[in-house]
Amino acid sequence: MKNHLFLLLLLLIVSCKKEQDKAQPKPIENINSKEVLLIGTFHYNNPGADVAKTKSFDILNEKSQKELQQISSRIKKYNPTKIFVEWPYNEQKELDSLYQLYLKDLYFKNDSLSDFYLKNEIFQLAFRVAKENNLETVYGVDYNETIFPYGDVMGEIEDNKQLQLKEEIENAISKFTVDFDDKIDSDASLKELTYFVNSKNMRDISNDLHNNLIPLAGSMDDFKGVFLTSEWYKRNLYMWSFVQKQTKDTDERIMVLVGSSHAAIIELFIKENINWRIKELKEIMTEN
Repeated sequence: MKNHLFLLLLLLIVSCKKEQDKAQPKPIENINSKEVLLIGTFHYNNPGADVAKTKSFDILNEKSQKELQQISSRIKKYNPTKIFVEWPYNEQKELDSLYQLYLKDLYFKNDSLSDFYLKNEIFQLAFRVAKENNLETVYGVDYNETIFPYGDVMGEIEDNKQLQLKEEIENAISKFTVDFDDKIDSDASLKELTYFVNSKNMRDISNDLHNNLIPLAGSMDDFKGVFLTSEWYKRNLYMWSFVQKQTKDTDERIMVLVGSSHAAIIELFIKENINWRIKELKEIMTEN
């Protein structure tokens, strides 16, 4: 009788264990089937539109042009099947028209190009890489229907006498601008500057500024800081959405070229997606 009871109890335990195993969700498999060459950049034409104001870099001189060709040649070997850039998503036709001129070697023959159209990284680097990889399209993914009330945020900080927060925000911005300007003054190369703005330290500073410092602005009833951060997330999340929507299963390697602060937060989105992994430009440039 005791043996029967023991066997019954054992069967009951095994049965319960099987039911528990069924109830446990299976771990998500880390696929990483697609790779993003994520290149954050300073704007070659330096329009001065960002909060962080930096010195200009001469992208048109002979040294820079040689470096651009070196970078482009390395990316050609990487062979991205699609290239995405910081251009308004709803102005794709205009970008297509410019790229067609570039493919016909007519783009830079226009002597009246403004600084943006002459120097910007879209035309200096992305177009170059796309042509060398025989790509038909360069995709614009920027989203501009957002508001960034930085001045109002700093005003709230002043009104609420948040002196330490103000200093931390200003130090974060200064850290980028001063270090970047120092590199310009030391005649740093295009590659060195690009590696710098894509370093873990610079990306961490950018994300800390947007995600942790700015939302603290103002009193409990002041929301301009968190609104600014939510708008920053919105813009970049839209950009990442456009990238994903236009990437097919056959696109195993793509390239995303955006401002360095955009790259910093988009990196967070990519790391949360099991289907994607990140490739850094420095890896491409140092591979045999």
